[in-house]
Amino acid sequence: MTKPDSPRRSFASDNNAGVHPEMIDAIKAANEGHVVAYGDDPFTERAVRTFQKHFGRDTAVYFVFGGTGANVLGLQAVTKSYQAIICAETAHINVDECGAPEKFSGSKLLSVKTPDGKLRVELIEHFLHGVGFEHHVQPGVISVSQATEMGTVYSKSELKTLAAFAHKNNMLFHVDGARIANAAVSLNASLKEMTVDCGVDVMSFGGAKNGMMYGEAVVFFDKKRAADFKYIRKQGMHLPSKMRFISAQFDALLSGDLWKRSATHSNRMAKLLAGELEKLPHLKLTQPVESNGVFVTIPQKFIPALQKKYFFYVWNEEISEVRLMASFDTTEEDIREFVNLVKKTVK
Repeated sequence: MTKPDSPRRSFASDNNAGVHPEMIDAIKAANEGHVVAYGDDPFTERAVRTFQKHFGRDTAVYFVFGGTGANVLGLQAVTKSYQAIICAETAHINVDECGAPEKFSGSKLLSVKTPDGKLRVELIEHFLHGVGFEHHVQPGVISVSQATEMGTVYSKSELKTLAAFAHKNNMLFHVDGARIANAAVSLNASLKEMTVDCGVDVMSFGGAKNGMMYGEAVVFFDKKRAADFKYIRKQGMHLPSKMRFISAQFDALLSGDLWKRSATHSNRMAKLLAGELEKLPHLKLTQPVESNGVFVTIPQKFIPALQKKYFFYVWNEEISEVRLMASFDTTEEDIREFVNLVKKTVK
């Protein structure tokens, strides 16, 4: 039997991974009988309680189909059209959501160039110069990704500093938590310690990148901010009729330690991969490996041959930087085979 040209697993994205077997079991368990649609079901009720056990009783949780929807609707709920959302230049809302945050919230994105994907007060305080001046857009939200699109992780101190700056200046603090589990594991922190305790107001909680089949959650840490969100979600076309299949997955993810096990594994695989690659000549890591992403420069002429066997994305063509992502199902064998291919190819 001829083996396919591409392997079963690659390093392109944790979105490319399959579904964790425990998620398949949760979906199967939710597939028995009929329940009321649109979230009025025991699976969703249980999942919401599970979120509240992690984040506190004043937490409001709304399940949606995907990450862009979670970001857009969460931001739409807490902004007015004359306000701006401050984010890193590399932020998913700025680069990979096809203008949806601006289209649906009506708010302008103010992006900031950063060396590592992380915002800092000194990089954003100049946006306050036009506050109160009707000719200028008014800053309304600071949005960060945790972990960032560069694989780096905000410390709790860094999050608290940004949140305090936002609140002092009448802004809210939003977190794109597509890889929030990886960040929590990296910091050895609970989910609450790095969100509620750091002053986060609203968050997108990622599931698909950590072993779920699909589904994300919009999480408000003050229920008052979610007063009208059920209408925003419906109007935004993200109210799943068979919500129980998202809810059951989140309950499975968070009711035990599955979220932590999966994120711990993918983070460990990324560090293992980085450790092997940095031993090789002609390769150079460009970012510290703090979650499940590895950013490394590879001479451009070798990239197509490597991509043919193990597909991955070129992140920055100017410096020939590529992104390699580990997933919950990445194995040490995957890494050994890829590193051996790099050794044979990059000479």
